[in-house]
Amino acid sequence: MSARGIPDIIAPLFIELRYVRGVGPAREKMLARLNLRRRVDVLFHLPTGVVQRKLIKDLLGAHAGEEVIVAVTVEQIEKPKRRTMPTTVQCVDDSKIPIELVYFNVKGDWLEKLYPIGARRWVVGKIEMGSARWRITHPENVSALQPTAHAIEPVYPLTAGIANNYMVELTRGILTDASALPEWHDEHLIAQRGWSAWHAALQTIHAPESSADLEQAEAARDRLAYDEILAQQLALAIIRRAQKKQPGVAMPPGSLRAQALSALPFQLTEQQQKVIAEIDADMAALERMRRLLQGDVGSGKTIIALLAMLNAIQAGRQAAIMAPTEILARQHTQTLAPILEKLKIKSITLTGRDTGTGRAEILAGIANGNAQLIIGTHSLFQDAAAFRDLGLIVIDEQHKFGVHQRMKITQKSRGTDMLVMTATPIPRTLALTAYGDMDVSRLLEKPPGRKPCDTRLVPMGRIDEVIAGIGRKIAAGEQVYWICPLVEKHEVLRLTAAEDRAEMLEKFFPGQVVLVHGQMPKKQLGIAMNHFVRGEAKILVSTTVVEVGVNVPTATVMVIEHAERFGLAQLHQLRGRIGRGALPATCLLLFQTPLGEMAEARLQMMKSTDDGFRIAEEDLRLRGAGEFMGTRQSGDPAFRLATLAQANAFLEMARDDTELFLSRDPDLASPRGRALRTLLYLMDRHEGVQLLRTG
Repeated sequence: MSARGIPDIIAPLFIELRYVRGVGPAREKMLARLNLRRRVDVLFHLPTGVVQRKLIKDLLGAHAGEEVIVAVTVEQIEKPKRRTMPTTVQCVDDSKIPIELVYFNVKGDWLEKLYPIGARRWVVGKIEMGSARWRITHPENVSALQPTAHAIEPVYPLTAGIANNYMVELTRGILTDASALPEWHDEHLIAQRGWSAWHAALQTIHAPESSADLEQAEAARDRLAYDEILAQQLALAIIRRAQKKQPGVAMPPGSLRAQALSALPFQLTEQQQKVIAEIDADMAALERMRRLLQGDVGSGKTIIALLAMLNAIQAGRQAAIMAPTEILARQHTQTLAPILEKLKIKSITLTGRDTGTGRAEILAGIANGNAQLIIGTHSLFQDAAAFRDLGLIVIDEQHKFGVHQRMKITQKSRGTDMLVMTATPIPRTLALTAYGDMDVSRLLEKPPGRKPCDTRLVPMGRIDEVIAGIGRKIAAGEQVYWICPLVEKHEVLRLTAAEDRAEMLEKFFPGQVVLVHGQMPKKQLGIAMNHFVRGEAKILVSTTVVEVGVNVPTATVMVIEHAERFGLAQLHQLRGRIGRGALPATCLLLFQTPLGEMAEARLQMMKSTDDGFRIAEEDLRLRGAGEFMGTRQSGDPAFRLATLAQANAFLEMARDDTELFLSRDPDLASPRGRALRTLLYLMDRHEGVQLLRTG
């Protein structure tokens, strides 16, 4: 083992690129822009395609658009009369067929040195037919000797300053030094899938030498994708198992539950009752609860969170709910206050706005246990916030919290249960990926009385009609959200900014418009939001800062400007801000013509359904896992090797394989188990191995 615990056999792959020959300080920074910092990162930086070059004796056998390797003799260099024109190197091949090599922005005399008159040169590049002769623009390689350019060359994602041929040589050098590794897959799976060993699969992808290698490339990529997916599922399973071993505290429901239910002005739905029963069973057990609650917009998750928190308080412990924004935290405070007052439960709210003496008093109330229920933002989990005895933490709308953060949170107190809630319906593939360490509950129905939202597609050219329409709504005492994609004007994007739209609407509806965006000071943002929540302002112009959680029952209209620029999940979340009262709701999706095919598909989906889970599956299909929910999972790195299609194909298989193997070899002590430990390190999932060591 190396000093960092990495197995010796793969330790060389974790050497930083600054120590690799041919990578100086400048290139190190360029490679870092591609997230390539270690040798292993380069091996996992897979090509997007290949170039097949053809060695031709003369241009008689050439075809336009081919990548060729051809020998030419230099006849003359023609310099341009104007700077904007190219320099051309006039040559002939061995059969005296003319060809010109074209270069733009030539400075100095380097071309003369590269192409002495009468010299013979081997040229590599894409050949095209010019006006009267063959042409290669900016050849990829020029050499006095027949070049070592590979007939089949992978094509990599690049960044400024890094050429493809440099990436090819860097990758092949690292691959040559990489060791063959013990096999971590079942031999029957290898045979069934026709997969080669790990090193051979990388060789096929990064250094193909024949058409046979190209035919094997898909199987090689599948093998590497499954390596990554298996490592992730194995690490999550080990974490899940380790958490279940940690002692919990039984916190069954009691008299507070009955009092809360009698104070509610409505009955729980069947689905809400089912979910709370699952949570009750978890909390009554002597194992820690780790549960994800997925519920579409307006499905009634907050009341479930309250009932779960009452279990902890009934047991004499504290409960906390963490919201992603101060707006949502303050809203939870207002929503829960009437019930908590009836139950005589002391609550306290902590956000970034609280400073000085006031903050010190809040922290003291959390530490000494006077605060039974704590509401806050991420401030709750800074080192300064110490709980007396935290029984349950509810993380609301925090899909950016990954496994590591979830593990860290529960270290705040002994036997802390956790409930993570999201109104962003997560497809099964992503639930296994991001929340594989948790049990999952779903709320698939909405409380009675919720009316479907009338969603309409409106071209931007009809904005005057939209303004007239919202004037009628305001006159009837209703309120309007108006969402813009930008805060201020953009030099390139021709979009209306929130600031300009607020100014324009203010002319039509003086004194009734407030502006909210994420760049505002928190205090100013809170004041503006409160004006809208209290009904003092009738139109809230905003960026997507209102996407999650804000609850204004009298808001019946949602206008989303340039809706074609938003993802489906984000549009669905925004639409969920309206229709929370007794009046019918209307969502107007303003779009700029002409619409692209994918944008039109998104908007038509929004018009046709309000089923969040169906929308989520379609969003995942259209945009891919990396962009789903508008952001990558910051807690867990996105897959480097596996595509969405591979994740869909292999996740269930990897989970089954993991559970079966851990049931036979829970400590990964067998030869295959030790190989799987190596895989965990290789895929940066070493937290799994560390938990095995600590038990």
